[in-house]
Amino acid sequence: MLVSVIIPCYNSEKTIRTVVEMVMQVFHTELPEYECEFVLVNDNSRDGTLNEIRKLGADYQNVHGISLMRNFGQHNALMCAMNFVSGDYILGMDDDMQTHPSQIPAIIHTIEEGYDLVYGVYKNSTNSSAKNFTSWLNRVTSRILLGRPKNIRSSNFWIITKAVCEEVVKYTSFNPYVDGIFYRVTHNIGNVEIEHHKREFGESGYTLKKMLKLWLAYFNFSVIPLRIASVIGSVTALLGFFGGFITIIRKLLDPTMTVGWASTVSIMLLFFGLILLVLGIIGEYIGNLVLTLNHSPQFIVREKVNL
Repeated sequence: MLVSVIIPCYNSEKTIRTVVEMVMQVFHTELPEYECEFVLVNDNSRDGTLNEIRKLGADYQNVHGISLMRNFGQHNALMCAMNFVSGDYILGMDDDMQTHPSQIPAIIHTIEEGYDLVYGVYKNSTNSSAKNFTSWLNRVTSRILLGRPKNIRSSNFWIITKAVCEEVVKYTSFNPYVDGIFYRVTHNIGNVEIEHHKREFGESGYTLKKMLKLWLAYFNFSVIPLRIASVIGSVTALLGFFGGFITIIRKLLDPTMTVGWASTVSIMLLFFGLILLVLGIIGEYIGNLVLTLNHSPQFIVREKVNL
């Protein structure tokens, strides 16, 4: 059986060869019943990542490379890679050695049990406190908004079957969230505990802006934010109605009572803020629709290596 290893690459000139060759060694020594191929997607790196991918393609016929015309983001790069795989299983991992090649046998042996998708989850994370907090927030919101099964945890280290991959690549929106698409395709998902290794070089390419953009991609897969906005609007409208009713009754009972402008301004600020919040949520949905209808590209390929 063939396993397609897909790796989004961003400024990974110093690590990508080590990752590829370590994965090859793992398959050769621990998984002799499998063959492996690589689809490396250069997401418009600013260093010599593309040249390193070219060298790997020259050295190994099973290493394929794709260079994107601009930086599209990790999940767009994954979607690009899945359009070029040919394996029975597709394994997604990072380019920085945090998803370590030594953990591949555990994740492959787990999907052999009959799952459609398996996530490798970390016993102990080596990320910073801020990154761990955003990961926790992602787990909570993905459970609510995306319908992630309650007992399942997700990570950047996963493996899917060819059948799942064939369904995933049918999604052509400009702003994909790979895990959200997975949850739409199947709930036959497994977890296996793996070790989380430290990053060998550099630092995470995920800035606060990029993480926020990724989180907003949830809106492509759920109408729950609109429902939450409707509930908030209904509750605040009721509170405003009862507050006004009570104020009128108090004024009738005590005509000398002074009705201050501060309370009026506070109420106005509250309701105007809620209105803007709801409009922002609706605007996010409309913006996604407009960009999709305008056929905004999910990725654009500049160059291929061994493809």
